[in-house]
Amino acid sequence: MRRPRILTWHVHGSYLYYLSHAAVDLYVLSKPERGPGYAGRYGHFPWGPNVHDMPVSELPGKHFDAILFQSRDHYLEDQHQILTDAQQRLPKIYLEHDPPRASPFDTRHVVDDPNVLLVHVTHFNRLMWDSGRTPTRVIPHGVVVPEGVRWRGTEERGIVVINHLARRGRRLGEDVYRAVRRDIPLDLVGMGARESPGGFGEVQHHELAPFVARYRFFFNPIRYTSLGLAVCEAMMLGMPVVGLATTEMATTIDNGVSGYVHNDIDRLVEMMRLLLRDIETARRLGDGARAAAMEYFNITRFARDWERTFAEVTSTTPVRAS
Repeated sequence: MRRPRILTWHVHGSYLYYLSHAAVDLYVLSKPERGPGYAGRYGHFPWGPNVHDMPVSELPGKHFDAILFQSRDHYLEDQHQILTDAQQRLPKIYLEHDPPRASPFDTRHVVDDPNVLLVHVTHFNRLMWDSGRTPTRVIPHGVVVPEGVRWRGTEERGIVVINHLARRGRRLGEDVYRAVRRDIPLDLVGMGARESPGGFGEVQHHELAPFVARYRFFFNPIRYTSLGLAVCEAMMLGMPVVGLATTEMATTIDNGVSGYVHNDIDRLVEMMRLLLRDIETARRLGDGARAAAMEYFNITRFARDWERTFAEVTSTTPVRAS
């Protein structure tokens, strides 16, 4: 059977790369300047042959099976400016990457349409959004790490992976990172990381796993956001994870099995000190983290979830929430 032809935007490069593991053809919108949302098949990701650059100027006359939205502006505004009338009538999925900002429990989602499927990346996100009459489902993350790259933990330091931490402030735990770093050796990588103490700057996707794997533990200081793919990737490497017991982290990390989460920063610092002085404890927790990642974030499960979802929305069967 022909693979579904899905039109989408380049919003989160890592997520788009993992989505390309599904048996679909992704047509990623682009403009010559490769600006936000319109980068197309671009960047340092190892894109497969099923990821196609789709210039906006060539949209008229092109046929797709469904549209995958990933941002408010693209859903509310851009589609009406760049898509033909026929394309705007195609089946639609809105992929929501984040929990609500204005109110964590009383924010209506921008999509209010029983004919659009709203896909959340975590159960926490679906719980917190008020999705009204829009059908919803959760497709948890799926990740892969390079073959043969596994946690070593030889560097007696912790690693934090967050983009633009200094600019994004308290929500992503910039103050927590600084507080912990007074007691624990921590390094930071990500876009804009050099603006923060201990920041190395951005590490490209294909280099990130071997870079991170040498650190003793992964620290996630984020108060409120979705579950970061960097957390999932660290677990898949077999790396112990320490973080705040908020959002989906509270159900992702099993204390004493795959890492340690708590909302008392002093207790997190105690656990980090233990991991720094006892590599065998770190190894045991890392083994637990990898076992959990193989269950929760298996790329085959992720790809099949998306394949079933695309098959459903492009059929004549009414979309149902799961």
